[in-house]
Amino acid sequence: MRVVTTVADLRKAINQAREEGKKIGFVPTMGALHNGHIQLVKRCVAENEFAVVSVFVNPTQFNDKNDLLKYPRTLEADCKLLEEAGCNLVFAPTVDEVYPEEDTRLFDFGQLDKVMEGEFRPGHFNGVAQVVSKLFDMVTPDNAYFGEKDFQQLAIIRQMVKQLNSPVEIHPCPIVREESGLAMSSRNTRLTPEQLAEAPKIYQTLLASKAMKETKSVSEVKAWVINELNKNEFFRVEYFDIVDGLTLQSLNNWSESGYAVGCIAVFCGEVRLIDNIIYG
Repeated sequence: MRVVTTVADLRKAINQAREEGKKIGFVPTMGALHNGHIQLVKRCVAENEFAVVSVFVNPTQFNDKNDLLKYPRTLEADCKLLEEAGCNLVFAPTVDEVYPEEDTRLFDFGQLDKVMEGEFRPGHFNGVAQVVSKLFDMVTPDNAYFGEKDFQQLAIIRQMVKQLNSPVEIHPCPIVREESGLAMSSRNTRLTPEQLAEAPKIYQTLLASKAMKETKSVSEVKAWVINELNKNEFFRVEYFDIVDGLTLQSLNNWSESGYAVGCIAVFCGEVRLIDNIIYG
């Protein structure tokens, strides 16, 4: 496995793989890797002859500068995990390498980026689109892999690929969870032992709400989830919405969509955790 830090070295390695007739797979990450990332990488390795992983903490998608500073950076440990997973090439650029000049592009995603994460993290998805489109231009992958934990991000990236007419195929991968049910996240390392013991209740509550679909309305299920979690002194629900899985617009009743998804953001202490559940 090679580690490169410049676009020039990245392109050289990609061109060589292309000359050898290899299919390029790509997993973009911000590092601090856990088993959720590694499952993406393993799928990428299984489905492509040349697997590329980027490790880059992208400043343009953080609307909270404090969050950017606190984001864990563990490149050495990440590379060890990636080598074990069968990755061929790691691209770990500096900010100046990705943004030699300021990226002023503004993407229009209609209503997709105005709700949920977009409402509470203004500018976040524009930053995601900036960096992912740049990385796609640099890596030129045939296939790219994204986790379904970031459900809204996946919808945004699909829309971006469509808008830019990018030839890359996007592959969603299921949420990977701890044994406790807690969705794996780099942020989990910031939880105290007490918070870590409580955090699985987020998913347990979502699971319990799924069983209510037959007897309760959308608004009743939403209210129950929010109240149930806010009763816990460790939690503060930022939002919980039940939306159509394609448009991400709120549902008023279950019959409006055959693909209803519950998306949530909860503060556990100072740590913001997201999760989702598919109601059907």
